[in-house]
Amino acid sequence: MTDTRPAPLTGLKIVEISAFVAAPLGAMTLAQLGADVIRIDPIGGNIDANRWPISDDGTSIYWASLNKGKRSVTLDLKSEEGQKIATDLIAEAGTLVTNLPARGWLSYENLVQHREDLVMLRLGGWHDGSPAVDYTVNAASGFPIITGDDDRPVNNALPAWDVAAGLYIANGIMAAELDRRSSGKGQEITLALSDVMLATVGNLGYIAEVQATGKTRGALGNGLYGAYGQSFECSDGRQIMVAVISNKHWRGLGKATGLSEKLEMIGPLLDVDLTTEGGRFEAREGIDAVVRPWFARHTAREAESALAHAGVLVGGFQTFEELVTSDPRCSTANPMLTEIEQPGIGRVLAPRVPLHFGGVHTPDAAPASKLGGDTDEVLRDRLVY
Repeated sequence: MTDTRPAPLTGLKIVEISAFVAAPLGAMTLAQLGADVIRIDPIGGNIDANRWPISDDGTSIYWASLNKGKRSVTLDLKSEEGQKIATDLIAEAGTLVTNLPARGWLSYENLVQHREDLVMLRLGGWHDGSPAVDYTVNAASGFPIITGDDDRPVNNALPAWDVAAGLYIANGIMAAELDRRSSGKGQEITLALSDVMLATVGNLGYIAEVQATGKTRGALGNGLYGAYGQSFECSDGRQIMVAVISNKHWRGLGKATGLSEKLEMIGPLLDVDLTTEGGRFEAREGIDAVVRPWFARHTAREAESALAHAGVLVGGFQTFEELVTSDPRCSTANPMLTEIEQPGIGRVLAPRVPLHFGGVHTPDAAPASKLGGDTDEVLRDRLVY
């Protein structure tokens, strides 16, 4: 079926004044859904303009990756003239996303005087207003304590709370836009990075678990809590991850390894019900001991093939380089990914929004503009002085 309608957010105008991950990711998500997003930075760039990784000529791959499809404007935001231009752009667009301190000219109280139905979303650190970044919020979440397999906390390299906050930002803007279209009114939306963490911890049951049981989880390494899952080293030295979350998967594990009879003996020996996820979790060390030699006798490819054929969830561990150079799922064979020519970096694969709409056009990824590259065009087309 051919897409017949424009991208879902076509016509929505947004100004973004931000840095780092969450707010840029949220605004980019909206841009990839069709919104016209203008990112405003101070002249020379914000604090993230040169953040690693960088290309050979010093261009920030990080910055370019989080600003695809936006238009870039640079202004002297410390001057009255620069603040006035930025204010006028925000008023003309009607929607602002920021993670900068919202005071003075950038406060909602000031900006709403220039656009009565302004929608403004402001991201902060802790809910009480104190500053935080992903890695300091994550340290408080409890997850680093249960990551790994010893008593030393491991702060995840993935900025999960920034990513989740970015998607909350996109949802918040769309919700406020729907409300504005029905009510005619704008509003200020606030989001604390710490609340994104706490909401996730709560929604996944960790808070209620402590309160209801008085217990807390320990580190499980690569084990899967409440079910059977484990990583195994194969004969070629490569590691694979296996997840058994249904009886079908459990039967498949026995079939693929030829160890069904031995695996079934574990239940009576340990007095657990292996037809339940909880029973398999309780028996995880016994299951590990039975199946680990099988993995040691097979290459990762052989093990993955046998397990997948038997209907078991399995995935091999690989490096970023292996993902990019050898995995067809990370190539233009996947319609989410297209090749773009990114100034200062070269020709690279870039993702569009992962959503696929059956009836509307979803734009391919577009390069990020050079810092400030759209200033003259935007000021000429959007403002009249």
